[in-house]
Amino acid sequence: MSLTCHAAGRRGDFIFDIGFESAARTVAVVGPSGCGKTTFLHGLAGLLADCTAQIRIDGTVVLDDAVTCLPTHRRAVGYVFQDIRLFPHLTVEQNIAFSRPYGGDAMTVAQALELMDLRGYERRRPAGLSGGEARRVALARALAARPRLLLLDEPFTGLDPQRRERLAPYLLRLRDEIRLPMVLVSHDPRDLDLIAQEVVTVAGGLVTTARDVPPSGDGQDAGF
Repeated sequence: MSLTCHAAGRRGDFIFDIGFESAARTVAVVGPSGCGKTTFLHGLAGLLADCTAQIRIDGTVVLDDAVTCLPTHRRAVGYVFQDIRLFPHLTVEQNIAFSRPYGGDAMTVAQALELMDLRGYERRRPAGLSGGEARRVALARALAARPRLLLLDEPFTGLDPQRRERLAPYLLRLRDEIRLPMVLVSHDPRDLDLIAQEVVTVAGGLVTTARDVPPSGDGQDAGF
């Protein structure tokens, strides 16, 4: 497994140039508030006007803005925002279906529901979901388009320790069974212990260090 991600540009007065090359399937980007972590994810997802990004997975170019600047909806990138951003007027089923492209190799809504153990939730609306359930719906929505890379912005934020522990196996399933590369942003060391395999530290819009997470945090003993 090899994963290369890079995004550089400007957001207002903030200049950033953040990237890494890793053999890990799950890379955590950490650093103090305002260092550029979420900006990096936005750059990869195509949400910034003044930015160029590159993504390579196992040597295959998934994205290269220097060659062709693809709009967000055409990038093979899934994004789960920190504030989840489910559509409140849509059901769980409709929220998941919203992200599926017309044609192509999209996952069916039923497959996404099954993957996140959401059978029976189809007709519910976001207001009737717990925090952990809403995050699973957001994950299912991102997965429905079959992304090549999944971006997670503070995936455990707002969850108590018990709900964090219950959500982690779903992310480990994506990493170890579906083998989906993920880049997550976090300020909480507990997130690293749950799912990260490598940690990239950012400060002032630049990478300062990169290190592997000890094997105890690699999730290989998680059962399904």
